[in-house]
Amino acid sequence: MTPATPYDMVGALRPLLAAEASAEADAGTEPGDLEQAVWLRLLEHVETEGPPGDPASWLRDAVRAEAHRLRQVTRHELPYTAEPADDTRPGPEHLALAAARRRALRKAVRGLSGRCARLVAALLSPRDLTYQEIAGELGISQGSLGPERSRCLGCLRRLLAAEVAPHGALGKE
Repeated sequence: MTPATPYDMVGALRPLLAAEASAEADAGTEPGDLEQAVWLRLLEHVETEGPPGDPASWLRDAVRAEAHRLRQVTRHELPYTAEPADDTRPGPEHLALAAARRRALRKAVRGLSGRCARLVAALLSPRDLTYQEIAGELGISQGSLGPERSRCLGCLRRLLAAEVAPHGALGKE
């Protein structure tokens, strides 16, 4: 007896498909995956050729064929021996944030007065100057460079804190 509608066919074949899929499933195949594949195959069959003449027989054959296909696929797939290496390159968000921090730092350095601006610029120079070279460039003694640097970095810290502080009531909650 052939079910009247596709819905009737699904209802009638569901227990048979579950039993056949469980019987055919092995270590590399999940019964649920097998069932889904056969349901898709049935939908394609109904769409192209109409309902099968003997749905139960068609379903058994389809389960066996799909189980065989899945075994073949499993046999040819190779599992990862290790997790793929994490991509350590910075993403676009990281690059954008880093660029924004550099812009804020350059703006704050430009906001420093006279000798502090020159001193901090020399400290941040890509030439990687030594204290002796910085002292020579600024025309100050190398011994006064440390205290001067400390004072200038304090000024820079305050400028950057004002730059990133939330607008509105500062320090009030």
